[in-house]
Amino acid sequence: MTPSEPIVAIATPPGTGGVALIRISGHRALPLALQCLSAKHLQPRHATLTHIIADGTLLDQAVATFYPAPHSYTGEDTLEISCHGSPYVQQAALETLIAHGARLAEPGEFTRRAFLNGKLDLSQAEAVADLIHAATPAQHRLAISQLRGGYAQKLAQLREQLLETTALLELELDFSQEDLQFADRPQLRLLLADLQQTVRQLADSFRTGQALKRGIPVAIVGRPNAGKSSLLNALLQDNRAIVSPHPGTTRDTIEETLTIDGITFRLIDTAGLRESDDPVENIGIERAYTAARQAHIVLFLHDSQTPTLQAEADIQSLCQRPLPEHTHLIVAHTKTDLAQPDRQLGILISSTAGTGIDQLKQALAAHVAHHPAAAAETLVSNARHHSALLLVLNALDHALQGLREGIPTDLLAVDLRDALYHLGTITGEVTSDEILGNIFSRFCIGK
Repeated sequence: MTPSEPIVAIATPPGTGGVALIRISGHRALPLALQCLSAKHLQPRHATLTHIIADGTLLDQAVATFYPAPHSYTGEDTLEISCHGSPYVQQAALETLIAHGARLAEPGEFTRRAFLNGKLDLSQAEAVADLIHAATPAQHRLAISQLRGGYAQKLAQLREQLLETTALLELELDFSQEDLQFADRPQLRLLLADLQQTVRQLADSFRTGQALKRGIPVAIVGRPNAGKSSLLNALLQDNRAIVSPHPGTTRDTIEETLTIDGITFRLIDTAGLRESDDPVENIGIERAYTAARQAHIVLFLHDSQTPTLQAEADIQSLCQRPLPEHTHLIVAHTKTDLAQPDRQLGILISSTAGTGIDQLKQALAAHVAHHPAAAAETLVSNARHHSALLLVLNALDHALQGLREGIPTDLLAVDLRDALYHLGTITGEVTSDEILGNIFSRFCIGK
């Protein structure tokens, strides 16, 4: 580890609070901090009651903790000073430390140093940001799983297998004049097919991982006046959407979030599905179909006062657009306070009376809880990782195709090196300043 200049930042949110935390990390962080503290010595990993001295005068009473390298978050000498949460005290303490030689940290610079010093791989560093922004139990579980390194271990196993195979092919190239084969081709084909399946499973989990991270999209669809806007308001317990007896009131999608059992759902109210001569309404109807195609769950509403045969025809018409095969369809009969359906296809709901709402919430949560991908040990939720996995998959496809066609060893090795490269970009074995700058610029200052 090369010595790095000391950086400093306030690690707690801006504003007034009971306590604020100031973090310092880098070469000579301890002697720098001691110039601003009344304490003459800080015992490693022990909290020490001290005072912050600014311009020779007492600024505040504080608690300082010293974490010597490499046993710290960044892998460098690190200090954390807990002071009172006065904005004046925080700013004065920060300016004092800067005056004694520290530099104000850039966004995410502490975590970036942790990555560069081998304390975290790049996927774990990104999980730190996800953990900070986790607002629900589902988002927290996703971030903590990635931070603990299960995802990184999976990728490390894949990369190790590819490295061993590529090394054998490289060895063949060294002995190309002798026409030797160190990598058994049938076994290589089986190995690559195995790797291909694992990478595809990881890539396919992105849809679920991204939904858990950002909210499960639920498209509320049905004919005009089926009660879509009324249901949205009932679920949110707020008059978010305009409710009117006149068909075609909703002409654009309305989106709101709802948390059920720790899972965030993105509820999308849509225009009523029907044939229309109104060009503006037709745009809204087309957006309703688009929302249904992009949703994880389609909540189809049917007015209980109309024949169930009409609902079946409407569902069939909706599915012919078509919906992706992984889309989950929930049917609900609405306005059951006015009439009962002639034949029950789904959940019975009355937004006015409030009946069936809890049952619908349970159905939404149960679908996510029982979804195979949600129970998977490793879920991909990062768009950068998903993009890299698709490139890995493409390289493995080329390699398998090449094996079937008997391409030369050097071309086969190129495909495997390509797969290795893209795997390495996820965990940081292969990276660039541009990638790191883009990732850590989205972090808060002080982390």
